[in-house]
Amino acid sequence: MGTDLHELLRSLRVWDPKVTSLPAFDPTTAPDAPLPLFTTWFAEAVAAGQIEPHTMSLATSDAEGRPDVRIVMMHGADPDGWSFATHVSSRKGAQLADRPYAALGFYWPVLGRQVRVRGPVTAAPSEEGQADLHARSTGALAAALTGRQSEPLDSLDELARVSAAAWDRAQQDPGAPVPTWTLYRLRPDEVEFFQGDGRRQHVRLVYRRGEAGWAKELLWP
Repeated sequence: MGTDLHELLRSLRVWDPKVTSLPAFDPTTAPDAPLPLFTTWFAEAVAAGQIEPHTMSLATSDAEGRPDVRIVMMHGADPDGWSFATHVSSRKGAQLADRPYAALGFYWPVLGRQVRVRGPVTAAPSEEGQADLHARSTGALAAALTGRQSEPLDSLDELARVSAAAWDRAQQDPGAPVPTWTLYRLRPDEVEFFQGDGRRQHVRLVYRRGEAGWAKELLWP
């Protein structure tokens, strides 16, 4: 017998108290800019044992405006924006070249929290992208050296062969350049913080960038 998807869905709980704690969030105490609050929430997610808190959804759109989304790793967040990396020749690289605007989504269920970020995206200078890549693991360099991201693949055997050669090169030459590897920065126009509540009185605080700086506003859940 196959799995009954709807029955399985009905059996699941959201924010099971055995694994989730829903802290109170007083938006009147929030800082004037979103980055300090993001840093605090990120640190609290790490301390609470959230698995892979640095992963995020990255949403882009193609030349026709059709949306696309995938999970990537955050490489940093600072006053210049939230950063991630990929090959400029990849699908998301091509989409960002056509429409340099994106959205990020973080979800930390251990605390019932989400953070949403939207804004224009720019590519960092090549030397910054290469420095970011070479500061990462051998596996990250090997994956970048494999290249051809998003291109059709003939077989898993071909992937294994190319990947093995890339691993060998990464181990022998940890400074090997990958010209297509690019560090991108999203400069936020809008950042929303969502704190879940057991009675569904969720707190949503949004920051919007204006000419005079950041403005804060509460949203209905």
